[in-house]
Amino acid sequence: MGVRRLYILFILILLAMPGSAQEKQPSLYKVTELSFNSSSFNDIAPVIIRDGIMFCSDKRFSGFRDRTSFEGRRLYNIYIAVRKDSTNWNKPDEVKSERTNLFNNGPLCFAPDGLTVYFTSDIETGKAAKKRSFKNHSGIFIADKSGNDLLNIRPFPYNNPQYDIGQPSVSRDGKYLFFASNMPGGQGSSDLYYCEWINGKWDTPKNLGPKVNSQATENYPFMHPSGKLYFSSNRPGGRGKSDVYSSTLIMGTWETPVAMPDPINSQFDDFAFVADDNMQNGYFSSNRLRSDDIFQVSSTVIRKTSCDTLVENNYCYQLEEENAVKFDTLPFRYEWKLGDGAKGIGPSVIHCYPGPGSYLVQLDVVNLITKQVLYNEKTYNLEIKNVEQPYISGPDNALAGQKLRFSADSTNLPGWNISRYYWNFGDESIMVGKDVDKVFQESGTYNIQLIVTAGAGPGGVTREACICKNIIIENQPGK
Repeated sequence: MGVRRLYILFILILLAMPGSAQEKQPSLYKVTELSFNSSSFNDIAPVIIRDGIMFCSDKRFSGFRDRTSFEGRRLYNIYIAVRKDSTNWNKPDEVKSERTNLFNNGPLCFAPDGLTVYFTSDIETGKAAKKRSFKNHSGIFIADKSGNDLLNIRPFPYNNPQYDIGQPSVSRDGKYLFFASNMPGGQGSSDLYYCEWINGKWDTPKNLGPKVNSQATENYPFMHPSGKLYFSSNRPGGRGKSDVYSSTLIMGTWETPVAMPDPINSQFDDFAFVADDNMQNGYFSSNRLRSDDIFQVSSTVIRKTSCDTLVENNYCYQLEEENAVKFDTLPFRYEWKLGDGAKGIGPSVIHCYPGPGSYLVQLDVVNLITKQVLYNEKTYNLEIKNVEQPYISGPDNALAGQKLRFSADSTNLPGWNISRYYWNFGDESIMVGKDVDKVFQESGTYNIQLIVTAGAGPGGVTREACICKNIIIENQPGK
């Protein structure tokens, strides 16, 4: 880069620089009705197993005879449905026990061993239960699953003939059992409770408190391995008669429940939501079509397993006259014209340019002994370009509940006919658009991905690029 006797050396200094209407947002989930739902009966409360689901149904005992209680109500029992492939299912098989023919059975859940079953059933099984005027209450029972049979059934120690306990969900580590109950002392007609496994037994039930429970009905708890509790409630403000909500326990406090988005929640009864470990697939119950049916949920969220880390554009350079740096006793003064109207003096100067562009850098050298000025002794055309990448403009730190703006306006992908900007915020939320507004409800570190897609070019080939950056969300002061 030098001419004749003097050389100019440009060194990039990695100095830290401070970092429209939205498009229609895509649905986070796709919902599909399961093929084996009964057209005239109720199928509810799915539980995910290795090759399918278990669920409850009040379908007929046979083709002609209902399975009914002593007072004439159709009874629920537990069934297993195994997948044939990604879209088809085998005919459900009944799970049998000593309670199958006379009492309600289900909903249910599994302990971490995959063999111990916790299920809901009627408490009273003696003569009193056979009277039509008798109102039986539900409780939780524990059994060992062997094939399609439930064996060695024993009662949960806190069952009570005066009120209902049921719809169990055991946490993945086996330490907590969540359930719904209308026992006295709750917030509403039915609340969510939990028991802790201490010294080989379940400790006394505890109410989850007013952050989760309301004056309405809360039921069908499901504790996901991520630590998020899903449940159903008919509290005011929901989209339908009953909606699915979620809450997370943070620093000993349950966060304000958030309703699941459309199409999981609808104007009808939506309840009993469950999901697999990675939240890509799940199931729930709804009466949006006719009777209660089971629907499959598939996540539409795109998240790349590998994404380039955002490289910040840097317009700061250190310019040096190489010989002057080596021989700092030479009697010369170095005067720089930096190409953007700025000037600098010295054998080495640091300058931050306003942005990308072409800048003509000129160096005048003054002999301090003879006073002779060598104008434009060195010249260099400095081309500054942005890094070719999608670009995320937005904060690195923010507070929970704060409205944030993220923009892809500085994306630099020359020759790309960009058709979509897709954002994954790392909290099960996505958006599309060049500029989007986002609120993080919980503290934590989130990895944001921006996926840019270009329309088909020559040969019908589409292009896609992904960039990511972290944002740290802290709780509001005092929380």
